[in-house]
Amino acid sequence: MRFTVRPGCLMLALLGALSAGLPAQAAEPPIRVGVLAYRGGDHANAVWEPTVRYLADRFLRRGAEMVPLDLPGMDAAVAAGSVDFVLTNTGNYVELEARHGVTRIATLHSSRSGASGAAVGSALIVRAGRDDIRSLADLKGKSVMAVDPDAFGGFQIAWGAMLTAGVDPYTDLKELRFSGFPVDRVAFAVRDGAVDAGVLRACVLEELAAEGHLDRAAFQIVGTRTEPGFGCALSTGLYPDWPLARLAKTPEDLAKAVVVALFQMPDGHPAALVGGYEGWTVPMDYQPVHGLFRSLRIGPYEHLRDVTLLDLAREHWHWLALAALALLWWAVHSLRVEHLIKVRTAELRAANRELRHEMAERRRAEDTARERQKEMDHVARLSILGEMASNIAHELNQPLGAIANYARGCTRRLEAGVGSAAEFAEASRAIAAQADRAGQIIARIRDFVRKRAVQLEPADVNGAVEAALQLCEGRARSGNIPVTRDLTPGLPPVLADRVQIEQVVLNLVKNALDAMDDGAGEGRGVTVRTGLDGEGRVEIAVADRGHGLSEDARARLFDPFFTTKPGGMGLGLSICRTIVESHGGHLWATDHPGGGTVVRFVLPAAEEKVDAG
Repeated sequence: MRFTVRPGCLMLALLGALSAGLPAQAAEPPIRVGVLAYRGGDHANAVWEPTVRYLADRFLRRGAEMVPLDLPGMDAAVAAGSVDFVLTNTGNYVELEARHGVTRIATLHSSRSGASGAAVGSALIVRAGRDDIRSLADLKGKSVMAVDPDAFGGFQIAWGAMLTAGVDPYTDLKELRFSGFPVDRVAFAVRDGAVDAGVLRACVLEELAAEGHLDRAAFQIVGTRTEPGFGCALSTGLYPDWPLARLAKTPEDLAKAVVVALFQMPDGHPAALVGGYEGWTVPMDYQPVHGLFRSLRIGPYEHLRDVTLLDLAREHWHWLALAALALLWWAVHSLRVEHLIKVRTAELRAANRELRHEMAERRRAEDTARERQKEMDHVARLSILGEMASNIAHELNQPLGAIANYARGCTRRLEAGVGSAAEFAEASRAIAAQADRAGQIIARIRDFVRKRAVQLEPADVNGAVEAALQLCEGRARSGNIPVTRDLTPGLPPVLADRVQIEQVVLNLVKNALDAMDDGAGEGRGVTVRTGLDGEGRVEIAVADRGHGLSEDARARLFDPFFTTKPGGMGLGLSICRTIVESHGGHLWATDHPGGGTVVRFVLPAAEEKVDAG
């Protein structure tokens, strides 16, 4: 209460007041400063009592007193309005600001702050020698102790850093324990092996060591990092230091006076030295703290954990309206599409019926063409054998003549009564061998000309070439034309119908022998080679030293019904090309360097191996 008194009546007023038993001026209550006692009341009194006493000296008429509080006590004191100012950690301030409307008026400038002015961080500690815990990610599956879920430097900063490292302390740890204040308990629990790791506010470990409560060398820091100008061990980034905040009920004039008093604190003042700070500065930006709390969904952002449908509707009403319009458009569009589908379905059914009819016709046509192709192949094989009939007959006459000669010789010996049993046995074996030879010739011809379905299987090319050349041996001998074999051993098999491959080789060799009938060319002969081309395919080449091909013949060589022979049908090479291409190969002709023609074809190699022959 303030009195206004004229000078002449001063003594009268004082006497009146004294006689009434009242003081001359009502005493104002002291300035009450609530201080977070994160290491207990004794530590808080030792560190902050000089600062509060400094304020008391600046406000002699009111004085000042310190109120040590833990986190729940801080919230209760602010809610009850039993303090005028609060000096608390950064995270607690953000929660008090959102919950009770406190306002920061100054920020502590710590003597250990980094170059940016930030000074609050977390240090995760383990016992020295724990090589299994080097980084924050190594904490997965380990036991960890922190001070309190609401401790900013003692847990929340480390929580955010662990999430960034991929470790959720509430789901990925073996155990998460909270010791409560003071924070010394965390360091002692790690030292004694009660837990694997502990979370401390940065610089607390150094303070405990300086006070002689523990040996700093007995601990190591998990995920050590450095901040320019910051002298304490650190596992996380730094955040703004403690703020001094006024309550909503605190008069603005008093708040300004307190701020001015703190800003005017001389450098090196005993209160600053005891408190471990250099002074006070204007309020820093606490948005990084809001960002951390928003990512953790705690404090002012705890509501992000439980989002109601009404909250979603209020926040995203424009998207919901757009979705409703889209749904309406979709309904109209669906009705239209359904109608079009019915129309299109009817049209498709009709088209499908026509398509099935066309496919059936095409399938019948393909089957007919396939049968005709088989007939043409069969006719071509019969034609080749027909042209070689005299030579084949000569091949059969040889074993048959030998059989007759052996039989007559045995008969004469029997009639003459001469000859031993061994001689007759030898003659019988010779007759049997010649009969087997004749049977093999007949079986080979029968397999070559009989009708059969195409059978694709891994086939040995050299064996097919040998079988075809055996059918041509009589024709070559009758024309006195040497046939040279240059077959590469160990070729990979080809996936083919062996009889068809024999048919191609036989036709090419027969054409080469026909090219020698006129006696043209030097060094008459036919060479059959096998090998691999540059792409890993099996190549068969038939080379002759005949008259060669003209330009017109080379251009039309594989056309159906084109022939250079007087009585030829013109189907042999056309059928050969069809067979080779149906096996995935290629057939072509080139000039022989020494005169004549070389006809080659290649076939893709199969994966399986087959026995030669």
